[in-house]
Amino acid sequence: MTARLIDGKAIAAAIREQLANEVTDFRNATSVTPKLAAVLVGEDPASQVYVRNKEQACQKVGMLSDVYRLAASTPQSELLDLVAALNSDTSVHGILVQLPLPSHVHETTILDAVHPLKDVDCFHPENVGRMVQGRARFLPCTPHGVQVLLRESGTPLDGAHVVVLGRSEIVGKPVAMMLVQKGQTANATVTICHSRTRNLAEITRTADVLIAAIGKPQFVTAEMVKPGAVVIDVGINRLNERLVGDVAFEEVQAIAAAITPVPGGVGPMTIAMLLQNTLTAAKLAQNLG
Repeated sequence: MTARLIDGKAIAAAIREQLANEVTDFRNATSVTPKLAAVLVGEDPASQVYVRNKEQACQKVGMLSDVYRLAASTPQSELLDLVAALNSDTSVHGILVQLPLPSHVHETTILDAVHPLKDVDCFHPENVGRMVQGRARFLPCTPHGVQVLLRESGTPLDGAHVVVLGRSEIVGKPVAMMLVQKGQTANATVTICHSRTRNLAEITRTADVLIAAIGKPQFVTAEMVKPGAVVIDVGINRLNERLVGDVAFEEVQAIAAAITPVPGGVGPMTIAMLLQNTLTAAKLAQNLG
């Protein structure tokens, strides 16, 4: 068996094409162009690439974007003042604070300061709570991207056992909560594993769908995967000057039914979902959401 590739790049391109049409319709109906404001603190090379990719993606679908680049030494108070100004700016519909932030800045304080109606990353506790209750305003970008990949690849989730490797606030917890909900591309039985999980490989081998989001290069090996499982690799790590995921791709591809590549899997979907949330935020601002 050689696993079928789940092509996130192609799926994201189709979503962006649809979004471009929706942005045009929205702009024609309201004379408003959705705008994303991205805040980048420091010189982290990966963060700079991510922000540049998001900026280019906005342009391609007809959205506006502003990038605020701040020195790594920027005081937390100054960053909070910027977020407050963006909250008050009616031309800005979505605010993205690129993580990680410098060590002297308390991430939760900054993320909580973003107005819930502009929180297109879905990090604010109000939006997280709405998601948990199944009445989401926004869905977190990477978990939603994973969900769409599962839907578009035809992966049956109703009653399936999904194992999530990782319990982060950005991916692990929210993707588990989304897939256990009542609804389409959900209704799964979900297990979350983490660094303290005992007999990890025994649990992962029971997964119909295995989602790896732990940030350890090539951690998931073939003996951890049930033959015929669907494997979603959220990780992106630099190893020997190349990008690899959390899954040992070649050996797992030989036994899985379907697998996402790195790069070209989850990454493009994250940006597509961010654009979708920004359009939703613009609609909410016009009372059209």
